[in-house]
Amino acid sequence: MDQLAALLDGPRARGAFLLRSVLDPPWSLRIQDEAPLAVTALVRGEAWVMPDGGEPVRMRPGEVAVIRGPEPYTVADDPATPPQIVIHPGQRCTTLDGESVYESMDLGVRTWGNDPDGDTVLLCGTYTMEGAVSRRLLDTLPPLIVQPGGPVIELLGAEIVKDEPGQEAVLDRLLDLLLIAVLRTYFATHHAPGWYRAMSDPVVGKAMRMLQNNPSHAWTVASLAAEVGVSRASLARRFTELVGEPPMAFLTDWRLALAADLLREPDATIGSVARKVGYGSPFALSAAFKRVRGVSPQEHRAGAVR
Repeated sequence: MDQLAALLDGPRARGAFLLRSVLDPPWSLRIQDEAPLAVTALVRGEAWVMPDGGEPVRMRPGEVAVIRGPEPYTVADDPATPPQIVIHPGQRCTTLDGESVYESMDLGVRTWGNDPDGDTVLLCGTYTMEGAVSRRLLDTLPPLIVQPGGPVIELLGAEIVKDEPGQEAVLDRLLDLLLIAVLRTYFATHHAPGWYRAMSDPVVGKAMRMLQNNPSHAWTVASLAAEVGVSRASLARRFTELVGEPPMAFLTDWRLALAADLLREPDATIGSVARKVGYGSPFALSAAFKRVRGVSPQEHRAGAVR
C-alpha cells in the first residue's frame, strides 16, 4: 500500500453519502456538514465553489472539486447568489430558518433538487469518516482542488441512480476511483508532497513500499538497505532528502497511524494491534503511542467512540 492508497484506507468509502443534485438557477447550498473530505463532480451546467475565507473557484462540466473539511463552504450557480439551503452534519438539509426541505426536494433514487429538468447536475460524495493514516495525507492537500475527472464521472452518474443489490459497494468504489484520479492529476501538475515524489524513486520508493506493506517486520536501516540493494548510509541519506525524515522515523509514524486506525475497530485489543504494527508488547505500543501522540491507546479509543 502506498500513501495515496492510504488516503482511502482510513476514510475509504464505506456506505459513503452520495447524491445526484438537479438544480435550476438561482441556487446556492451552504455546506456545513463537518465532513473531512467531499467530492463534487459537475456533469452539466455551471457551479462555483466558495471556501470560507477563500476566492470563488468556477467549475466547468467534467471537472471535480475535492474539498477538505471540516470547515464550511458554499456551492452555488453564481458567487452572488445568497445561500438558500444549509447542509448540516448527518446530511440534514434545511432552509436558513431550519425547516427541513429534504422530502420536498426528493426527485428519486439518490436524486435531489429544485427541478427534475434543471440546467445543473452535480454528483456529490462525502467521506464521513477520518482515519489517522489519512490525516497525515489530508493535511498535505489545499482546502480546495478543482481538476478534470475523466470517464469515472460518467460511470458514477450512471450508477448513482440505480437501486440494485450491492449498489452501495459499487458506488463506494467509484467514488474512490474518482478521488484517486483527481489526486493523481493534481500531484502530477502541482507541487506534490515529498512522500509522493519519493514513491517514484527506484530505491526510496521501493523502501517505502516495503515498510508500508510489512510494518510488523523488525526493520532496521541496515536490513532495509540490504533489501533494496544499497548501503545503509546511502539509503539513510537519500530517504531523508526525498521524504523529509529518516526511514525509522517514517516507519514509526506509519506504525502508529495504522495503530490509531486499528484501535477504532470494536474487537481490537492493544495486544493484537501491537503485533500487527510491529511492537513486541502492548506496553511497547502504549509507550510509543503516548510519547508521539500525547494520549494513551485507551484514551485515543475512548475519544474515537464518543
